[in-house]
Amino acid sequence: MVNQYMYGIGSKRSVIREIFEYAKARGAEVGPENVFDFSIGNPNVPAPDCVKEAIIDLMNEPDSTKIHGYTSAQGDLEVRKVIADSVNKRFGCSVVPECIYMTVGAAASVTISASALYEEGDEFLTFVPYFTEYKVFVKTAGADLKVVPTQDKTFQIDIDAFRAAINEHTKGVIINSPNNPSGVVYSEESIKKMCAVLEEKQAEYGKKIFLISDEPYREVVYDGVEVPYLVNYYDNTIICYSYSKALSLPGERIGYILVSPKIENWQDVYFAVCGAGRALGYVCAPSLMQKVIARCEGSTSDVSIYARNRNLLYNALVEYGYECVKPDGAFYLFVKSPSGDSYEFYERGKQHDLLMVPSDDFGVPGYVRVAYCVQTETIERALPSFKKLIDSYRD
Repeated sequence: MVNQYMYGIGSKRSVIREIFEYAKARGAEVGPENVFDFSIGNPNVPAPDCVKEAIIDLMNEPDSTKIHGYTSAQGDLEVRKVIADSVNKRFGCSVVPECIYMTVGAAASVTISASALYEEGDEFLTFVPYFTEYKVFVKTAGADLKVVPTQDKTFQIDIDAFRAAINEHTKGVIINSPNNPSGVVYSEESIKKMCAVLEEKQAEYGKKIFLISDEPYREVVYDGVEVPYLVNYYDNTIICYSYSKALSLPGERIGYILVSPKIENWQDVYFAVCGAGRALGYVCAPSLMQKVIARCEGSTSDVSIYARNRNLLYNALVEYGYECVKPDGAFYLFVKSPSGDSYEFYERGKQHDLLMVPSDDFGVPGYVRVAYCVQTETIERALPSFKKLIDSYRD
């Protein structure tokens, strides 16, 4: 009666969403202030003032059809010009508006990109730990997702494992830096080595292997860490960007795909992106939000709040005896289970109303993800529960 694959992914939410829904139900029982929900990456930092100012100004436009009417399927040309100019200024590129496709966030961008590139028999690679929905995005395109091990504890790219994973069926590599769930930023050294392997394997197999860079957390970095802009390191690159985190607009679902003009015959790839967007129904991203982000391009929310939360949580947990990966970006802390079992750790945390995401669906067992994009006061109030939790293993 129905598509069984779609029924399967629709009837069972992702583990992150399941915990998020549990948190709401539990909060109704004991009071939301007594539930420490670290499950979902929902930015708590307000959007910068330019967002509100842009919306108010646009709402005062006398001709509402200019605000709420359809844009071109690939997005408003003037908006794409603003983005292209910003990318060129920030990263020293030479991109043009005609290589940008506006989307409803990075999830749509990755899904469209995989569908645009897929040919029968293709596989995509990604590094562990990885965002849980990548499997859904790639499977929707018709391909298989293969996961590549990373270095123990640091989760930096393991170049030998990467080289061994690429084969004649590899169409693309999905990379996410700053990484969800670990907060790791892949170093420039790692990026250069990865790109060298890609060049080597392209020559070996006589085919293009694409790099899909999923970048919703690009601006959320700490201590002066820089995120390499991959268009400058590897020609066959597609950037999937979202304003959800930088501008604290996750519910507005606005982002873009940038097809590198360095790709040989890049227009063919761009037209495939346009075709995939059309086939999937991802055309004409929200008009109002396109215009808002054009006025706010280059602005960010106050990332220093996330840095404060990171330092507070990381320092306290390490002091208590937890083993954690110190994040250089994003707003997640990857904490090792004292028992080695992520689900056991998650269930024991629930007894203290600490809600964390088990790591198995991220491709790495034995950890939990703690999203610290919450009020600093929430972390302060949760720390005694974290202390009781680890003490329970000692007892």
